[in-house]
Amino acid sequence: MSKELIVILLISPLVGFLINGLFGKWLKGQEKLSGVLGSLAVFISLTCSIIAFIKVQGGTTLEGENGILYTWISGESFTFNIGFHVDALTTVMLLVITGVGFLIHIYSIGYMHGDSGYTRYFAYLNLFVFAMLILVLGNNYVMMFVGWEGVGLCSYLLIGFWYEKQSATDAGKKAFIVNRIGDFGFLLGMFTLFAAFGSLDFGSIFETAKELQPAADGMGFVETDNFKQIFGASTLVIATLLLFVGAIGKSAQIPLYVWLPDAMEGPTPVSALIHAATMVTAGVYMIARSAVLYNLAETGVVVAWIGVLTALFAAIIALKQNDIKRILAYSTVSQLGYMFVGVGVGAYASGIFHLVTHAFFKGLMFLTAGSVMHAMANELDIRKMGGLRNKLPITHATFLVGALAIAGAPFLSGFWSKDEILHSAWGGSKAIYIIGLITAFLTAFYMFRLIFVTFYGKSRVEPEVASHLHESPAVMWLPLAILAVPSALIGLLLGVGGHDSWFHHFTEDVFPKADKAPGNVILFMVISSIVGLAGIAYAWTRYKDRVPSDEPTNALQRLVANKFYIDEIYNTFIVQPIKNISHFLLWKVFDTLIVDGIVNAVAAIIRVIGGTLRRLQTGLVQVYIVSMVIGIVLFLAYYLFFA
Repeated sequence: MSKELIVILLISPLVGFLINGLFGKWLKGQEKLSGVLGSLAVFISLTCSIIAFIKVQGGTTLEGENGILYTWISGESFTFNIGFHVDALTTVMLLVITGVGFLIHIYSIGYMHGDSGYTRYFAYLNLFVFAMLILVLGNNYVMMFVGWEGVGLCSYLLIGFWYEKQSATDAGKKAFIVNRIGDFGFLLGMFTLFAAFGSLDFGSIFETAKELQPAADGMGFVETDNFKQIFGASTLVIATLLLFVGAIGKSAQIPLYVWLPDAMEGPTPVSALIHAATMVTAGVYMIARSAVLYNLAETGVVVAWIGVLTALFAAIIALKQNDIKRILAYSTVSQLGYMFVGVGVGAYASGIFHLVTHAFFKGLMFLTAGSVMHAMANELDIRKMGGLRNKLPITHATFLVGALAIAGAPFLSGFWSKDEILHSAWGGSKAIYIIGLITAFLTAFYMFRLIFVTFYGKSRVEPEVASHLHESPAVMWLPLAILAVPSALIGLLLGVGGHDSWFHHFTEDVFPKADKAPGNVILFMVISSIVGLAGIAYAWTRYKDRVPSDEPTNALQRLVANKFYIDEIYNTFIVQPIKNISHFLLWKVFDTLIVDGIVNAVAAIIRVIGGTLRRLQTGLVQVYIVSMVIGIVLFLAYYLFFA
């Protein structure tokens, strides 16, 4: 595999960003060219990704010395390279990023039509794809971190895209700040790895880690020339947990999940691309890439428990939400939890498989939600919808496919990937399996609550909106139709056979070999199918004909409807105290008393000196002559008597 192919794959979106960003202002009246150009840039990357996938499937990878492009930073004891690591895991991520990304770019041409920031939007979208590609293509943690921060920046720009709205700018800042907390943990994890291994290259770290021998007392590993126990026996434990803090922030897990629901303030295609299909999966990818370290440190149990608790918690909150995009946002948080369960119990391929299926069906559902909003004059409250299936037949059909997939309906994509994770969880922790199964029921219920309330029953649409209801244009519904196909069938293509499926064999050289989960596979499939169908049936009995009031009737329902008041708790005990401390210490004390005090003191001294000296400037020539004479006399006296 040539590095030139990967370079073209990587820089194509960057070129699109530069052209739209620098010259887009001259496209007055021809803004659609920005959308075409942005889509073309991602299509080129998609084509290169397909070629790379074919080469990897044929046994050709790009790793180690062969992947190094050039030396970026060189010091006495370290060297950081710009280089590529392309294997099965990389190509899977590349196809998701560029494949789903290309369809979302096409969809955006129609969705963003007429927006004053049309060109700026496509510039940001291209920049995001470029940053995400850096994240997954890099052959070291430094490049991964550059891409990690790049997608964080683009997320901030795109969430707050409509910066005229206060809610959008607040959501952008919230996402940026919460992610900085996680990123600080990621940085500390990188520093720990460098201190222990003397390198941040994947190849060097993973090869050294594979050679580590357990210490005689069973605590940690024996120190070698390439590995230093800087924290005693807990070095790898600390490093992997710190990296996981970064994943918690980027992939919206407890307790740093709060930014993602608010991120729905951005354009809906942004939600589909960044907050369903790509950026939020970066944490899952990072742990999967670091599988050797997590297996040795045995910290996967922490990952799995955080994942399953997040999955359950977010699913419960989704039960009482009425904003169509927020329901999908909490669903995303919940499904990311499933992915962390997969990688946490050591079923790395299963976790990544769910990442792939989720990218398609959740991207599809966000785009169909955008189609509903397009028809409903940007209405988000599902209680003001109803009966839309006849007015929006394509949107309804494709949304139904996505909902069936995420609900785990038999033989659709989510059925295969979620079942693998649950089966693997049974082998690791029965409690995690049971919580995951309960979450699966809740997922099916709240997704079909959304379906029935939005598309079925009597219409509750305002008359002036109802008179203009129509299906989205082809440039929007065609990507929906295309995404619906893998949402339904990709599980059959890749996942049949469970842990012996094609997908597992394709990625087997990337991940440590996992023990097969105990129990009858068919039995687990039957149980998960029954649970998913029961959730759908219960939603049908509750919402097929009812006008959903869903007003809280007791304290528990109010608690769920208000998202357990987590945002309010954070605001009261974290945000406001920090603001108050900053207001007093940084403004009143440091800025006003110290900074302003020093500046004002300097000004006062200069003013006093200037006031004194200006008295010597009288403007009278005779005074100046007398001064000169006195000066000459004093000079001569000094010269004659003291020199």
